[in-house]
Amino acid sequence: MHYLPPLREPTRTMGRRTFHFDRQIVVMGIVNRTPDSFYDQGGTYALDRAVAAALAADAAGAGWVDIGGVPFSPDAAEVSEAEELDRVVPVVAAVAAASDMVISVDTFRPEVAARSVAAGAAVINDTSGLRDLDLLAVIAETGASVVITHSLAAPRHHLRRPRYDDVVAEVKAFLADRVEIAVRGGVPESKIILDPGHDLNKNTRHSLELTRRLDEIASLGLPLLAAVSNKDFVGEATGLAKPDRMAASVAAATVCALNGARVLRMHDVAAAVAAARMVETILGFAEPAYLRHNLD
Repeated sequence: MHYLPPLREPTRTMGRRTFHFDRQIVVMGIVNRTPDSFYDQGGTYALDRAVAAALAADAAGAGWVDIGGVPFSPDAAEVSEAEELDRVVPVVAAVAAASDMVISVDTFRPEVAARSVAAGAAVINDTSGLRDLDLLAVIAETGASVVITHSLAAPRHHLRRPRYDDVVAEVKAFLADRVEIAVRGGVPESKIILDPGHDLNKNTRHSLELTRRLDEIASLGLPLLAAVSNKDFVGEATGLAKPDRMAASVAAATVCALNGARVLRMHDVAAAVAAARMVETILGFAEPAYLRHNLD
């Protein structure tokens, strides 16, 4: 079984690339320029390593790379706006000079968003769900695309023991409301991507429910991003430590793609791209790379 979402504007041009989300699943690579990122623990903190990681994601088949300078977790050290700018903007500029891949910046700060777009980013990935209307104004003024993510707490604040009567219905309603706010603020629907926010202010049961019922959120008709790579719900579901979660993460991403996700935010780009190409071919979006078996 699979779900084909009723996308109102499936063809999207972001930066220098065009995606056809009615027949394409795009892999987004991840570059965290932080010394304490939850997965790589600072492996791409150095500027040269961050740029190299982004370009390696491009070479491995990612159509998009997401660059972040501030961890989502409030348990990580505080990062000033000036420090976030120093971490993010040089990476954006260097990657934009070397590649035509789509660059997004994971930030909730208007100045970081504005400077990042000026440096070459095409998308702002806002994990706060457009909480800050000044950020919305920057997105509208620059013409950037935006990823609107479901999260309930203010950026870098805990939400202990989150409760939902129906997590899928509530996430869907939240995102629909935020789309209306974005459109009223001058951002057209053609610039909006949605993210249900796996693990963000959610426990493992919530994230699993989102995954199995993702089609209900994809029915909103806008391209859906699934950020499931190596997350806590993957570890708690399988008992696997972070270094061992690649296969389980790809499985979760594949289920999300079959349920309507069209962007997969993943650490292991090569594995995710292979899975995405297989799903595209199974669904009839793409032809096989070659045909030899039993044709002689």
